[in-house]
Amino acid sequence: MNLIVYGIPNCDSVKKARTWLASQDLDFTFHDFKKQGVPPTEIDKWLDALGWETVLNRKGSTWRKLDPAVQAGVTDRVSAKAVMLEHASTIKRPVIAWPSGQFSVGFSPDSWPLESR
Repeated sequence: MNLIVYGIPNCDSVKKARTWLASQDLDFTFHDFKKQGVPPTEIDKWLDALGWETVLNRKGSTWRKLDPAVQAGVTDRVSAKAVMLEHASTIKRPVIAWPSGQFSVGFSPDSWPLESR
């Protein structure tokens, strides 16, 4: 399994992660949600590993712009996944798929798996 960074290129956290990984001489593939979409099979893996509450970004502007009824309807994994697939920017970024099979969300190198250091 390759190291894959999922996100949006203009996201500050994604930029920091990509810069940090490159500075550590780690090869990775970047998956752009805007150009390539959110891979449904991968999102299931993220939700299994991290939980929908961790992957869903309720603090971002995309979430805040959603209709209150849509927001209120997100009560479990199925409803959260549907919103994330329809609105990729509601996914906390970056999502990183590590070669070990682990996943992480957000820019936090101190908590990333040991193989990333």
